[in-house]
Amino acid sequence: MKIRGPITLITTREQVLDRLYRGIQTQERLIGVAAGAGISAKYAVKGGADLILALNSGRFRQMGLGSLAGFMPYANCNEMVMDFGSREILSVVRDAPVIFGLCGTDPTVQLPGYLDAIRGSGFAGIINYPTVGMIDGQFREALEEEGITYLQEVEAIRIAHERDMFTMAFVFNPEQTTWMLDAGADIICAHLGVTAGGMMGTSKAWSLEKGAEIAREIFAVCDDSGKQPIKLVYGGPVHTPIDVQYMYDNTSAMGYVGGSSFERTPTEEAIVDATHRFKATGHLEQDRQLMDKLTQLDEPMDYVAFVKEYVAEHYADPISMTELAERIHVSRTHLSALFNREVGCSFPEYIAKYRIHKAQDIMKHSKLSLGRIAELVGYPDYVHFSKTFKKYAGLSPQAYRQHMKDKYT
Repeated sequence: MKIRGPITLITTREQVLDRLYRGIQTQERLIGVAAGAGISAKYAVKGGADLILALNSGRFRQMGLGSLAGFMPYANCNEMVMDFGSREILSVVRDAPVIFGLCGTDPTVQLPGYLDAIRGSGFAGIINYPTVGMIDGQFREALEEEGITYLQEVEAIRIAHERDMFTMAFVFNPEQTTWMLDAGADIICAHLGVTAGGMMGTSKAWSLEKGAEIAREIFAVCDDSGKQPIKLVYGGPVHTPIDVQYMYDNTSAMGYVGGSSFERTPTEEAIVDATHRFKATGHLEQDRQLMDKLTQLDEPMDYVAFVKEYVAEHYADPISMTELAERIHVSRTHLSALFNREVGCSFPEYIAKYRIHKAQDIMKHSKLSLGRIAELVGYPDYVHFSKTFKKYAGLSPQAYRQHMKDKYT
């Protein structure tokens, strides 16, 4: 039997940054998983997660509650994270950095000493969560009148940075981005709101295009600062791999952080499916088909998700909204309205952007002729392809290819 040697926890800022930048240099997308239990963290790392975030909302998700429970006075958030993060997550995650979700507005902790305790427990760094940035309206005004503000979270990041701890910052607008960059945040994560999707996801979220617009504004501040932070996106309308790809295509995001997308939604689907299968008796295959049909009848179809998945699989073929509407037995007008509201742009614009980004990827990794590339992404007419490419890329296909050649030579 081969005996494995001891594994050293990744706890220093230098170690974490070295790990993340090596991934970026190999053109990998960084993935952070907000986990509320050891089993979630353990298998997220096996799946390739670069960062594990121990957040109190993750713990509430494990209780069957929504992530917003992490903002209610049900428990002391810092004590909760210290408890399950130390006992469950740090005990099983040995080869990925674990980030502590710190409530920086907690008046019962003395930050310098508490940050030392966090580092001493084995956490690699902190992130501002739960955050006042998720609260608005009269309640936000009342909090700020009491001195409970986002700037306290900025101060927590600043103190941690001065202690050479790795720091991540959830930001919601350009102004907060400036504050966090000045405080020394290593990662700027554009927070796009409560995650949509699944059985407990919010039904009200920014459209994908609106989310991309917010992220672009935040990342523009990062780029102009000269500090070169790592740029990630989180939450809101981004809850499937296709949504994440949309963000990569339309922003300068270097990766994605998810909680419900990795922990709640897959668990919902897997447990419902497994229970249905165990419930079935008699002829297994027939029962499986029956339960699948019953599941489809009980749960309304996510029409927009179907359209996005169909485009991802068939972008090289002719696709029309009318055809897709017929496939799922809804009116074209209804499907188009749903799509526009959730994605934030028309279907023709979405598929055009998708195809052009695919063309750009092919140009980066092959020397195929531009005419052949046009055909591969669904444009048999090269003139049409060239006009569409210039509209969305800002350059002609020839100019873009030359630009990429100059960039990497």
